[in-house]
Amino acid sequence: MNRRRAPRRISHPQRRGASAGGQWRQRSEEQWRGHVKARGREVEEDERCEQHGKETVPRGTCQTMCPARELRAREAQYRLHHFEMLAGTERDRQPKGDPLRAVKEYSRPAAGKDSTIPTDLRPPAVLLKTVHYLIDDVAASPHLHPWTEVYGFVFDRLRGVKQDMIIQRVSGENCVAILERTVRFLIYASYRLCGEPLRLYDPCINDTHLQENLSWLLDCYATEKGPHPNQEEFQALGLLYNLGSARATQHIMELPERLRSSPAITLALSINRAFLEQNPIRLLRLAQRLNFLQSCALHRHLMTCRRDLLLIYSHGYNSRNCRFPLHGLGQLLFLDTSLTARLCQEYGVEVNRDNQVVFSKAAFTEPEQGKLHCKLYHNIVAEKQRDLTVENIIHGCS
Repeated sequence: MNRRRAPRRISHPQRRGASAGGQWRQRSEEQWRGHVKARGREVEEDERCEQHGKETVPRGTCQTMCPARELRAREAQYRLHHFEMLAGTERDRQPKGDPLRAVKEYSRPAAGKDSTIPTDLRPPAVLLKTVHYLIDDVAASPHLHPWTEVYGFVFDRLRGVKQDMIIQRVSGENCVAILERTVRFLIYASYRLCGEPLRLYDPCINDTHLQENLSWLLDCYATEKGPHPNQEEFQALGLLYNLGSARATQHIMELPERLRSSPAITLALSINRAFLEQNPIRLLRLAQRLNFLQSCALHRHLMTCRRDLLLIYSHGYNSRNCRFPLHGLGQLLFLDTSLTARLCQEYGVEVNRDNQVVFSKAAFTEPEQGKLHCKLYHNIVAEKQRDLTVENIIHGCS
Protein backbone atom coordinates (compact mmCIF):
# COMPACT_ATOMS: atom_id res chain seq x y z
CA MET A 1 0.00 0.00 0.00
CA ASN A 2 1.48 3.25 -1.10
CA ARG A 3 1.36 6.01 1.41
CA ARG A 4 1.76 9.56 0.41
CA ARG A 5 4.87 10.94 2.05
CA ALA A 6 4.32 14.12 3.98
CA PRO A 7 6.32 17.10 2.72
CA ARG A 8 9.52 17.64 4.62
CA ARG A 9 9.37 20.53 7.03
CA ILE A 10 12.28 22.88 6.92
CA SER A 11 13.12 24.61 10.14
CA HIS A 12 14.16 28.24 10.29
CA PRO A 13 17.81 27.37 11.02
CA GLN A 14 17.86 25.16 7.92
CA ARG A 15 16.48 27.93 5.76
CA ARG A 16 19.08 30.30 7.05
CA GLY A 17 21.72 27.69 6.28
CA ALA A 18 21.04 28.10 2.57
CA SER A 19 23.00 31.34 2.59
CA ALA A 20 25.67 30.15 4.99
CA GLY A 21 28.51 31.66 2.99
CA GLY A 22 27.20 35.21 3.25
CA GLN A 23 26.33 34.80 6.91
CA TRP A 24 29.74 33.37 7.70
CA ARG A 25 31.33 36.44 6.19
CA GLN A 26 29.00 38.75 8.08
CA ARG A 27 29.53 36.83 11.31
CA SER A 28 33.32 36.97 10.91
CA GLU A 29 33.19 40.71 10.32
CA GLU A 30 31.09 41.20 13.43
CA GLN A 31 33.58 39.23 15.50
CA TRP A 32 36.40 41.44 14.28
CA ARG A 33 34.44 44.60 14.96
CA GLY A 34 33.77 43.35 18.46
CA HIS A 35 29.95 43.11 18.65
CA VAL A 36 30.24 39.54 19.92
CA LYS A 37 33.56 39.55 21.70
CA ALA A 38 33.62 43.06 23.16
CA ARG A 39 30.31 42.73 24.92
CA GLY A 40 30.14 38.96 25.36
CA ARG A 41 30.71 38.53 29.06
CA GLU A 42 29.02 41.73 30.20
CA VAL A 43 26.00 41.65 27.88
CA GLU A 44 24.12 39.56 30.43
CA GLU A 45 23.71 42.77 32.39
CA ASP A 46 21.39 44.20 29.72
CA GLU A 47 19.03 41.22 29.94
CA ARG A 48 18.18 42.13 33.50
CA CYS A 49 16.82 45.45 32.28
CA GLU A 50 13.78 43.90 30.54
CA GLN A 51 10.51 44.41 32.39
CA HIS A 52 7.20 43.01 31.14
CA GLY A 53 8.58 42.65 27.64
CA LYS A 54 9.54 46.31 27.40
CA GLU A 55 13.24 47.08 27.55
CA THR A 56 14.46 49.90 29.77
CA VAL A 57 17.99 51.22 30.02
CA PRO A 58 19.11 52.15 33.56
CA ARG A 59 20.63 55.57 34.15
CA GLY A 60 23.28 56.00 36.80
CA THR A 61 22.99 58.59 39.56
CA CYS A 62 26.24 57.94 41.45
CA GLN A 63 28.33 61.14 41.43
CA THR A 64 31.48 59.64 42.97
CA MET A 65 34.08 57.32 41.47
CA CYS A 66 33.02 54.58 43.90
CA PRO A 67 29.45 54.08 45.15
CA ALA A 68 29.12 54.65 48.90
CA ARG A 69 27.61 51.19 49.44
CA GLU A 70 30.54 49.45 47.74
CA LEU A 71 33.08 51.56 49.65
CA ARG A 72 31.53 50.59 53.01
CA ALA A 73 31.38 46.92 52.00
CA ARG A 74 35.00 46.83 50.87
CA GLU A 75 36.13 48.55 54.07
CA ALA A 76 34.36 45.89 56.14
CA GLN A 77 35.76 43.06 54.01
CA TYR A 78 39.35 44.40 53.96
CA ARG A 79 39.24 44.68 50.15
CA LEU A 80 40.59 48.20 49.78
CA HIS A 81 43.61 48.65 47.54
CA HIS A 82 46.32 50.65 49.26
CA PHE A 83 45.99 53.25 46.48
CA GLU A 84 42.48 53.91 47.86
CA MET A 85 43.17 54.07 51.59
CA LEU A 86 42.71 57.26 53.55
CA ALA A 87 46.10 58.72 54.43
CA GLY A 88 47.09 57.86 57.99
CA THR A 89 44.88 54.79 58.28
CA GLU A 90 46.97 52.38 56.19
CA ARG A 91 48.35 50.62 59.30
CA ASP A 92 45.08 50.58 61.19
CA ARG A 93 43.35 47.32 61.98
CA GLN A 94 40.61 48.31 59.55
CA PRO A 95 41.87 50.96 57.09
CA LYS A 96 39.41 53.57 55.87
CA GLY A 97 38.68 54.29 52.23
CA ASP A 98 39.32 57.75 50.80
CA PRO A 99 36.16 58.84 48.90
CA LEU A 100 38.35 61.00 46.65
CA ARG A 101 40.65 58.11 45.68
CA ALA A 102 38.47 55.00 45.82
CA VAL A 103 37.30 53.71 42.42
CA LYS A 104 34.57 51.19 41.74
CA GLU A 105 36.14 47.81 41.04
CA TYR A 106 35.11 45.37 38.33
CA SER A 107 32.77 42.59 39.47
CA ARG A 108 31.71 39.61 37.44
CA PRO A 109 28.00 39.18 36.67
CA ALA A 110 26.46 36.76 39.17
CA ALA A 111 23.07 35.10 39.50
CA GLY A 112 20.74 37.02 41.77
CA LYS A 113 22.92 40.13 41.73
CA ASP A 114 21.26 43.30 40.44
CA SER A 115 23.82 45.42 38.63
CA THR A 116 21.31 47.98 37.37
CA ILE A 117 20.72 49.89 40.60
CA PRO A 118 21.04 53.59 39.61
CA THR A 119 22.89 54.57 42.79
CA ASP A 120 25.59 52.01 41.93
CA LEU A 121 26.02 53.21 38.33
CA ARG A 122 28.08 56.24 37.33
CA PRO A 123 26.73 58.47 34.54
CA PRO A 124 28.94 59.11 31.47
CA ALA A 125 30.38 62.39 32.75
CA VAL A 126 31.46 60.73 36.03
CA LEU A 127 32.92 57.77 34.10
CA LEU A 128 35.05 60.16 32.02
CA LYS A 129 36.14 61.96 35.18
CA THR A 130 37.10 58.58 36.67
CA VAL A 131 39.22 57.72 33.63
CA HIS A 132 41.01 61.07 33.88
CA TYR A 133 41.76 60.34 37.54
CA LEU A 134 43.11 56.87 36.75
CA ILE A 135 45.43 58.32 34.12
CA ASP A 136 46.55 61.58 35.73
CA ASP A 137 46.76 60.56 39.39
CA VAL A 138 47.57 56.85 39.20
CA ALA A 139 49.10 55.71 35.89
CA ALA A 140 51.15 58.89 35.43
CA SER A 141 52.09 59.34 39.08
CA PRO A 142 55.86 59.33 39.75
CA HIS A 143 55.24 58.28 43.35
CA LEU A 144 53.28 55.06 42.78
CA HIS A 145 55.35 52.00 41.96
CA PRO A 146 56.04 49.35 40.81
CA TRP A 147 54.27 50.06 37.55
CA THR A 148 53.06 46.45 37.32
CA GLU A 149 50.89 47.14 40.39
CA VAL A 150 49.79 50.48 38.95
CA TYR A 151 48.81 48.70 35.75
CA GLY A 152 46.86 46.01 37.64
CA PHE A 153 44.87 48.64 39.54
CA VAL A 154 44.11 50.84 36.51
CA PHE A 155 43.32 47.81 34.32
CA ASP A 156 40.72 46.50 36.77
CA ARG A 157 39.10 49.91 37.33
CA LEU A 158 38.90 50.55 33.57
CA ARG A 159 37.04 47.24 33.27
CA GLY A 160 34.61 48.57 35.86
CA VAL A 161 34.15 51.73 33.80
CA LYS A 162 33.48 49.66 30.70
CA GLN A 163 30.96 47.54 32.62
CA ASP A 164 29.00 50.64 33.65
CA MET A 165 29.10 51.88 30.06
CA ILE A 166 27.66 48.63 28.72
CA ILE A 167 24.86 48.46 31.30
CA GLN A 168 23.80 52.03 30.48
CA ARG A 169 24.52 51.66 26.75
CA VAL A 170 26.66 54.77 26.77
CA SER A 171 27.41 56.33 23.41
CA GLY A 172 28.48 59.67 21.99
CA GLU A 173 31.46 61.87 22.78
CA ASN A 174 32.04 60.59 26.32
CA CYS A 175 32.06 56.98 25.11
CA VAL A 176 34.59 57.76 22.39
CA ALA A 177 36.81 59.78 24.77
CA ILE A 178 36.86 56.92 27.32
CA LEU A 179 37.59 54.25 24.72
CA GLU A 180 40.39 56.28 23.12
CA ARG A 181 42.21 56.67 26.42
CA THR A 182 41.65 53.03 27.33
CA VAL A 183 43.13 51.85 24.01
CA ARG A 184 46.16 54.13 24.38
CA PHE A 185 46.74 52.87 27.93
CA LEU A 186 46.59 49.20 26.89
CA ILE A 187 48.88 49.74 23.88
CA TYR A 188 51.41 51.58 26.04
CA ALA A 189 51.22 48.85 28.71
CA SER A 190 51.84 46.14 26.08
CA TYR A 191 55.17 47.81 25.36
CA ARG A 192 56.19 48.92 28.85
CA LEU A 193 55.42 45.61 30.56
CA CYS A 194 56.70 43.36 27.78
CA GLY A 195 58.74 40.53 29.29
CA GLU A 196 57.33 40.87 32.83
CA PRO A 197 56.47 37.60 34.66
CA LEU A 198 52.99 36.25 33.91
CA ARG A 199 51.95 36.62 37.53
CA LEU A 200 52.42 40.38 37.16
CA TYR A 201 51.35 40.94 33.55
CA ASP A 202 49.58 38.62 31.13
CA PRO A 203 50.00 39.82 27.52
CA CYS A 204 47.16 37.58 26.29
CA ILE A 205 44.63 39.13 28.69
CA ASN A 206 45.85 42.62 27.82
CA ASP A 207 45.55 41.79 24.11
CA THR A 208 41.99 40.48 24.53
CA HIS A 209 40.78 43.64 26.23
CA LEU A 210 42.71 45.87 23.83
CA GLN A 211 41.05 44.21 20.84
CA GLU A 212 37.62 44.53 22.46
CA ASN A 213 37.97 48.22 23.25
CA LEU A 214 39.53 48.97 19.87
CA SER A 215 36.71 47.17 18.05
CA TRP A 216 34.08 49.08 20.02
CA LEU A 217 35.87 52.36 19.28
CA LEU A 218 36.08 51.70 15.54
CA ASP A 219 32.42 50.76 15.57
CA CYS A 220 31.61 54.11 17.22
CA TYR A 221 33.50 55.90 14.44
CA ALA A 222 31.47 54.01 11.84
CA THR A 223 28.02 54.41 13.37
CA GLU A 224 28.03 57.72 15.24
CA LYS A 225 28.08 61.19 13.73
CA GLY A 226 31.34 63.07 14.11
CA PRO A 227 33.44 64.90 14.04
CA HIS A 228 36.00 62.34 15.22
CA PRO A 229 39.31 64.23 15.19
CA ASN A 230 41.33 61.22 16.40
CA GLN A 231 39.91 58.67 13.98
CA GLU A 232 42.97 58.71 11.71
CA GLU A 233 45.22 57.96 14.70
CA PHE A 234 43.23 54.94 15.90
CA GLN A 235 42.56 53.49 12.46
CA ALA A 236 46.34 53.46 11.93
CA LEU A 237 46.99 52.04 15.42
CA GLY A 238 44.52 49.24 14.76
CA LEU A 239 46.32 48.20 11.58
CA LEU A 240 49.81 48.47 13.09
CA TYR A 241 48.79 46.40 16.10
CA ASN A 242 47.10 43.75 13.90
CA LEU A 243 49.80 43.75 11.23
CA GLY A 244 49.17 41.13 8.54
CA SER A 245 45.50 40.60 9.51
CA ALA A 246 43.26 40.23 6.45
CA ARG A 247 40.24 41.64 8.30
CA ALA A 248 42.16 44.64 9.60
CA THR A 249 43.46 45.36 6.09
CA GLN A 250 40.00 44.99 4.56
CA HIS A 251 38.55 47.33 7.17
CA ILE A 252 41.09 50.02 6.25
CA MET A 253 40.48 49.57 2.52
CA GLU A 254 36.74 50.11 3.06
CA LEU A 255 37.29 53.50 4.69
CA PRO A 256 36.46 56.67 2.72
CA GLU A 257 39.21 57.82 0.38
CA ARG A 258 39.74 61.03 2.33
CA LEU A 259 40.51 59.08 5.50
CA ARG A 260 42.40 56.24 3.83
CA SER A 261 44.81 58.66 2.12
CA SER A 262 45.75 60.44 5.36
CA PRO A 263 49.50 60.34 6.27
CA ALA A 264 49.19 58.04 9.31
CA ILE A 265 47.03 55.45 7.54
CA THR A 266 49.13 55.60 4.35
CA LEU A 267 52.26 54.86 6.39
CA ALA A 268 50.52 52.03 8.27
CA LEU A 269 49.40 50.50 4.95
CA SER A 270 52.97 50.66 3.62
CA ILE A 271 54.29 48.90 6.72
CA ASN A 272 51.53 46.29 6.49
CA ARG A 273 52.41 45.66 2.84
CA ALA A 274 56.09 45.22 3.69
CA PHE A 275 55.08 42.74 6.40
CA LEU A 276 52.90 40.74 4.00
CA GLU A 277 55.65 40.74 1.38
CA GLN A 278 58.17 39.56 4.01
CA ASN A 279 60.38 42.56 3.35
CA PRO A 280 61.87 43.18 6.81
CA ILE A 281 64.41 45.77 5.67
CA ARG A 282 61.72 48.03 4.22
CA LEU A 283 59.50 47.50 7.28
CA LEU A 284 62.24 48.52 9.71
CA ARG A 285 63.07 51.59 7.65
CA LEU A 286 59.45 52.69 7.50
CA ALA A 287 59.12 52.07 11.25
CA GLN A 288 61.57 54.94 11.85
CA ARG A 289 58.85 57.35 10.71
CA LEU A 290 56.32 56.24 13.34
CA ASN A 291 55.65 58.23 16.48
CA PHE A 292 56.06 56.70 19.94
CA LEU A 293 52.58 55.22 20.44
CA GLN A 294 52.52 53.87 16.88
CA SER A 295 55.86 52.20 17.60
CA CYS A 296 54.36 50.71 20.79
CA ALA A 297 51.57 49.20 18.68
CA LEU A 298 54.09 47.81 16.19
CA HIS A 299 56.68 46.60 18.68
CA ARG A 300 55.26 43.09 19.15
CA HIS A 301 56.00 42.39 15.46
CA LEU A 302 59.60 43.66 15.52
CA MET A 303 61.18 40.42 16.77
CA THR A 304 59.45 38.46 14.00
CA CYS A 305 60.68 41.01 11.49
CA ARG A 306 64.30 40.77 12.67
CA ARG A 307 64.12 37.00 12.78
CA ASP A 308 62.92 36.98 9.14
CA LEU A 309 65.81 39.23 8.13
CA LEU A 310 68.38 36.86 9.67
CA LEU A 311 66.69 33.87 8.02
CA ILE A 312 66.68 35.52 4.57
CA TYR A 313 70.33 36.48 4.88
CA SER A 314 71.23 33.01 6.14
CA HIS A 315 69.96 31.64 2.84
CA GLY A 316 71.09 34.48 0.60
CA TYR A 317 74.67 34.63 1.96
CA ASN A 318 75.05 30.90 2.61
CA SER A 319 78.69 30.35 1.70
CA ARG A 320 81.82 29.18 3.50
CA ASN A 321 83.86 32.06 2.15
CA CYS A 322 81.23 34.79 2.48
CA ARG A 323 81.54 37.29 5.33
CA PHE A 324 79.10 40.06 6.23
CA PRO A 325 80.19 42.99 8.44
CA LEU A 326 78.51 42.94 11.85
CA HIS A 327 78.24 46.74 11.83
CA GLY A 328 76.37 46.68 8.52
CA LEU A 329 73.97 44.04 9.79
CA GLY A 330 73.34 46.16 12.88
CA GLN A 331 72.38 49.10 10.68
CA LEU A 332 69.84 46.93 8.85
CA LEU A 333 68.39 45.65 12.14
CA PHE A 334 68.57 49.11 13.79
CA LEU A 335 70.56 47.65 16.69
CA ASP A 336 73.97 48.46 18.09
CA THR A 337 76.86 46.04 17.52
CA SER A 338 76.62 44.22 20.86
CA LEU A 339 72.87 43.59 20.55
CA THR A 340 73.28 42.50 16.93
CA ALA A 341 75.89 39.93 17.97
CA ARG A 342 73.64 38.73 20.77
CA LEU A 343 70.66 38.36 18.44
CA CYS A 344 72.81 36.40 15.97
CA GLN A 345 73.88 34.09 18.76
CA GLU A 346 70.23 33.48 19.73
CA TYR A 347 69.49 32.24 16.20
CA GLY A 348 72.67 30.21 15.75
CA VAL A 349 74.31 32.71 13.35
CA GLU A 350 78.09 32.75 13.80
CA VAL A 351 80.00 35.96 14.50
CA ASN A 352 83.78 35.52 14.28
CA ARG A 353 86.52 37.35 16.16
CA ASP A 354 86.84 39.96 13.44
CA ASN A 355 83.21 41.03 13.98
CA GLN A 356 82.13 39.40 10.74
CA VAL A 357 78.92 37.42 10.37
CA VAL A 358 79.16 33.94 8.83
CA PHE A 359 75.69 33.09 7.50
CA SER A 360 74.68 29.47 7.07
CA LYS A 361 71.19 28.19 6.39
CA ALA A 362 72.07 24.89 8.07
CA ALA A 363 73.20 26.64 11.26
CA PHE A 364 70.11 28.84 11.63
CA THR A 365 68.03 27.64 14.60
CA GLU A 366 65.02 28.91 16.48
CA PRO A 367 65.68 29.89 20.13
CA GLU A 368 64.01 27.94 22.91
CA GLN A 369 60.63 29.12 24.19
CA GLY A 370 61.08 32.00 26.60
CA LYS A 371 64.83 32.30 26.03
CA LEU A 372 64.62 35.31 23.70
CA HIS A 373 63.91 38.49 25.66
CA CYS A 374 62.10 40.99 23.46
CA LYS A 375 62.64 43.81 25.94
CA LEU A 376 66.39 43.85 25.21
CA TYR A 377 65.68 44.97 21.65
CA HIS A 378 63.24 47.81 22.37
CA ASN A 379 65.63 50.60 21.38
CA ILE A 380 63.74 51.32 18.15
CA VAL A 381 60.74 52.27 20.32
CA ALA A 382 62.45 53.67 23.42
CA GLU A 383 64.34 56.29 21.42
CA LYS A 384 61.03 57.88 20.37
CA GLN A 385 59.67 58.45 23.87
CA ARG A 386 62.13 61.21 24.75
CA ASP A 387 60.35 63.71 27.01
CA LEU A 388 56.85 62.28 26.62
CA THR A 389 55.18 61.52 29.94
CA VAL A 390 52.64 58.76 30.55
CA GLU A 391 49.99 61.45 30.86
CA ASN A 392 50.88 62.93 27.45
CA ILE A 393 50.93 59.49 25.81
CA ILE A 394 47.53 58.33 27.07
CA HIS A 395 45.78 61.66 26.53
CA GLY A 396 47.21 61.87 23.02
CA CYS A 397 49.31 65.00 23.58
CA SER A 398 52.50 64.98 21.49
